[in-house]
Amino acid sequence: MAALGWLTPRRRSATARSVLAGEASAEAARKSTTDVLDREVPEREPEFPVHGDERAAAFFDLDNTVMQGAALFHFGRGLYKRKFFETRELARFAWQQAWFRLAGVEDPEHMQEARDSALSIVQGHRVAELQSIGEEIYDEYMAERIWPGTRALAQAHLDAGQKVWLVTAAPVEIAQVIARRLGLTGALGTVAESIDGVYTGKLVGEPLHGPAKAEAVRALAAAEGLDLSRCAAYSDSHNDIPMLSLVGHPYAINPDSKLRKHARAMDWRLRDYRTGRKAAKVGIPAAAGVGAVAGGTAAAIALHRRRR
Repeated sequence: MAALGWLTPRRRSATARSVLAGEASAEAARKSTTDVLDREVPEREPEFPVHGDERAAAFFDLDNTVMQGAALFHFGRGLYKRKFFETRELARFAWQQAWFRLAGVEDPEHMQEARDSALSIVQGHRVAELQSIGEEIYDEYMAERIWPGTRALAQAHLDAGQKVWLVTAAPVEIAQVIARRLGLTGALGTVAESIDGVYTGKLVGEPLHGPAKAEAVRALAAAEGLDLSRCAAYSDSHNDIPMLSLVGHPYAINPDSKLRKHARAMDWRLRDYRTGRKAAKVGIPAAAGVGAVAGGTAAAIALHRRRR
């Protein structure tokens, strides 16, 4: 398997804030743990994952890799249900998530707006409160959206005696809930600053996205004594190519078009657990995708009102 990206030095795209975000997420993850094939597989391939290899681990992206949809959006729905914010804020939140997911553009000004919007929602709330609510929201919106195929891949690593971590831009508290519910080792996620157990409305570093994910995996691997050449990583997004390139066993799961193209060029393994209809939608124009998300948001709001 041609997967030599992990031999290359740290990418220049990793800013100081990316490094800080990655290291903070890795530290939070370590603390929490202590308190359908897309191409033919050769008939005889080496055993993987390797049983008993304690220096190997697996890193899974969350959104559309482990779970259908965006965890942050489902979390937002749960907070809206609990009157954390109003309908117009939910619509804006859905629009921002659709922009990142479907347009594939990381405009700094737009990202800052989305970041500030999300942080303003939790500012002044206690960390313990959000953790408790996260448990409820998992049962309400997330549990039924776990991809069985990806879940089986994670279980194979666990059965081999390896640690399995979620790596996501979602808040680390939510990521930890999902990891615990799935029986995984832990999670790396975006770390929001808190003082005396209360959110300040600021982040530690930046969202755990793109290069920051790679930095988090690098930091965690160093702390855990892992050999990245023996580790695996799984993601659906081209934004996670830096993380996938770190490991010896990268997998493209339900890949977007850019990741699919890159994975084929690099001879990475691909798996797609979507139905044919859903997979075909990957290539739809961003505007159509935004309309679909907006429609789904309106439907969710209407359903919520009928149930009240």
